[in-house]
Amino acid sequence: MKEIKLFKKSKINAEIEVVPDKSITHRAIMLASLASGDCVIKNFLSSADCYSTINAFRNLGVSITDTENELLIKGTGINCLKNPTAQIDAENSGTTARLLSGILAGQNFVSTIVGDESLSKRPMKRIIEPLRQMNVEISAVEDNYLPMTIKGNPFLKPLLYNSKISSAQVKSCILFAGMFADGITTYKEPILSRDHTERMMKYLNLPIEIKNKKISLKGPVKKIEPFEIEIPNDPSSASYFIALALLLENSNIIIKNVCINPTRIGFINVLIKMGAKITFLNQRILYNEPVADVLVKSSRLRSIKLNKEDVPSTIDEIPLLATVATQAVGVTEIRDAKELRLKESDRIKTICSQLTEMGAKIIEQEDGMIIMGGTKLKPSKVNSFNDHRIAMSLAVASSVVDGKTVLLNPDCVKISFPNFWELFKSV
Repeated sequence: MKEIKLFKKSKINAEIEVVPDKSITHRAIMLASLASGDCVIKNFLSSADCYSTINAFRNLGVSITDTENELLIKGTGINCLKNPTAQIDAENSGTTARLLSGILAGQNFVSTIVGDESLSKRPMKRIIEPLRQMNVEISAVEDNYLPMTIKGNPFLKPLLYNSKISSAQVKSCILFAGMFADGITTYKEPILSRDHTERMMKYLNLPIEIKNKKISLKGPVKKIEPFEIEIPNDPSSASYFIALALLLENSNIIIKNVCINPTRIGFINVLIKMGAKITFLNQRILYNEPVADVLVKSSRLRSIKLNKEDVPSTIDEIPLLATVATQAVGVTEIRDAKELRLKESDRIKTICSQLTEMGAKIIEQEDGMIIMGGTKLKPSKVNSFNDHRIAMSLAVASSVVDGKTVLLNPDCVKISFPNFWELFKSV
């Protein structure tokens, strides 16, 4: 599908479920592949990104059987992955490439990770440098980009790493590598990033200690017991329908079984500060992750200044926040978000240019943007630039436009939300 035609929506009144969480699915596949026996992952995200991880581990000798809503993974044991028969293709998935690197660092063979054109432009030095400090030999294009070749070392050196950036991918890579190190590997970050890896390791009784922004893992980990887990639904995917309900008058929606991990609901917290009527119902803990049903009612929103501390837990939703801010009262300022330039597209540039095309008054900044609220958006032709977050954010923008919006390259949503267009049209 090269383009899709979108039209203004009237009020919505619905109860829905969005797709399972992408971040948790990746990590569950990786740890299950290293477990000593059969593992079951229920309600996994069947998206292109997650299949990049599934196929990577199949290439490493792991038997993975997928049905419509669950995975059966026959874990090889932590030190028993096989030398891959071909290069490991992470395709578009930065999570696959970066987290898998930490696991490959502790194996007794040489492997090469490649990716598509977009992923091959995303920086890898942020994981290369700490892994080298753990005595891993790594080569990469310009010492920073895929293809990247890792000469595994099953006797890694433990590491104390003070990260200058808050990145769950860097943190997870180092913690995975720490499972193969003889001693305590510690990771510190300036602001707490999403913590699914630590939570899952804790659930699996691995020797991990968590103190705010400092996480320590004692290695070597000899065995991961087989496990069963059910993945909650993705808060990032839910955010597009939260935004829809807020922007369309006289609307309300309930989104079922959403992960409300505090490191993942920065977008919701920001919206509440803007005046959004959002309530968590039926709160519970499942497999060490907080889950709830999210009730959203249409609201009159006011502008906000996004703080540096808000960015790590809001990073995926910032293009959507910019979209919502065009309809809020006042001027919204988003700063300290330069990391957005290193995503599937330069998300600062793409969302600013495409919202401007729709009539928004938005000023691009090196590390963010300034958005004038209360803007009437206009019919136009816009482009996702093959970035799933941009495509879905522009879909939300189209819902308040009097007329037809044409979106180019809409199929990229399959990266994280395969049935997005069907669900978006149904509500």
